Amino acid sequence: MDRYKTILWDFDGVIMDSMPVRDKGFEIVLKNYPQKQVSLLMEYHRSNGGLSRYNKFRYFFEEIRKESITDYDIKLLAEKFSVVMLQNLLDKSLFIEDTIRFIKENYTKYNMHIVSGSDGNELRHICETLGLSKYFISIHGSPTPKIELVKKVLSDNDYKKKETCLIGDSFNDLEAADFNLITFYGYNNKELLNKSENYIGSFSDFSKIEKT
Repeated sequence: MDRYKTILWDFDGVIMDSMPVRDKGFEIVLKNYPQKQVSLLMEYHRSNGGLSRYNKFRYFFEEIRKESITDYDIKLLAEKFSVVMLQNLLDKSLFIEDTIRFIKENYTKYNMHIVSGSDGNELRHICETLGLSKYFISIHGSPTPKIELVKKVLSDNDYKKKETCLIGDSFNDLEAADFNLITFYGYNNKELLNKSENYIGSFSDFSKIEKT
């Protein structure tokens, strides 16, 4: 880690154990649709953790239901989803303590940013309410795709790619890192062990390795 000056963080599944809540959010918002179709969306959702809800709602209608949907209707669904999230995610018990400890101990050593598939406004509200904002230079989310978010953070701050890494738990995170030519570290998803050269089992071990 000595060669890195900047860490870009995914949020769901890395900083907060929020995926069960997000699972429930899709089920609540789409409760009036056939359960079999919703189940197919849930499979897609869990396999594409880094994608935004906007992409997932569009996938549900266009790919699963085979019907068109307007950007306006997707926006309405996303707003309903956000209401459910803000009712359930403002909870510090959902923090992944292993990660939170590392962030608190190291945020002055690195330039830290959040780049997430979650809604940006919602994410900033969650981080501000739960006292996380002070550890990050900036917090970014959807509807902008993660590939573009990473590109923007690198460009806006004039960061060197060889000094930047992204820590995430999904193949979408890996794709965003590869596309932007920065190092990727997998975390909290053993399936990434076969796809990435770098994997963090726990940040306590990670810190020990860094100090040796």
